[in-house]
Amino acid sequence: MAKVNLSKKQAYAIIGVLIVIVAVIALYENSTSSAGKADIKFDNVAVSSSYLSQLYDVATNMTLANNIGIGTASSYPSPSGSNVSLTSDGMPEMLYIGADYCPFCAITRWGMIVALMRFGNFSKLHYMTSSATDYEPNTATFTFYNSSYSSNYVDFQGVETLTNTYKPLQNMTNEEGVIFSRFDSNNTAIPADERDAIPFIDFGNKTIQVGAEVSPAIINPYNWNQVLSFLQTNPNSPVTQAIIGEANVFTAQICNIDGNKPASVCNQRFVKTVDGITGA
Repeated sequence: MAKVNLSKKQAYAIIGVLIVIVAVIALYENSTSSAGKADIKFDNVAVSSSYLSQLYDVATNMTLANNIGIGTASSYPSPSGSNVSLTSDGMPEMLYIGADYCPFCAITRWGMIVALMRFGNFSKLHYMTSSATDYEPNTATFTFYNSSYSSNYVDFQGVETLTNTYKPLQNMTNEEGVIFSRFDSNNTAIPADERDAIPFIDFGNKTIQVGAEVSPAIINPYNWNQVLSFLQTNPNSPVTQAIIGEANVFTAQICNIDGNKPASVCNQRFVKTVDGITGA
């Protein structure tokens, strides 16, 4: 092998370049890590009425919803095969089973909240971040734990089984446990390695969603205000395409179990688009 002789000047130059590269990598890792850690301080802090109001305006912007349609959502809800409706308080029930640590639940909650705001109102929502040690750590989201939802069209039940540090949080009722077992844990229509997965959503026992429709990686770099800004100002952003797309899919499922009410939502073009693609 030929011997390469470097002058001191050349050697120092190479060392200098390597130092710069290492410094840049360290700076990037520290900045992204610090951003995630900074969000943690908002865990379980109540979402302000101003923020909820702005998110509600996004949710009820039917022009935005129609323009995006299904967006980048995929892995759509599938028919449950059940002939027994899931109801609560005289209304069809939408049941969610998830956990605060779960990054795929994190992105799914954004779409669920936007969809449900089209049929009613949330109160007592709290900020949350996903686990610091899971895939896409510290993803900015919300928790349904201790939240409240009111609607004249659909009853929503949200269960967060574990905290974002994997501690027990909420237990499913016996009925919820039976539903989760039938349509998720013991569902032979789902590949064995995908059973027992969350998020799990049951739309009135008519259609079932197991897993997320979009990746949490899409929103992981951003905090709540940044995500909201995308939704308000940039319909072509990956964030908006993902969240509004999944919200539209969820909205169509709700319309199909509540008698297509209200008409101001369920008669929109995007609902028909979703039905045509998913077969809802």
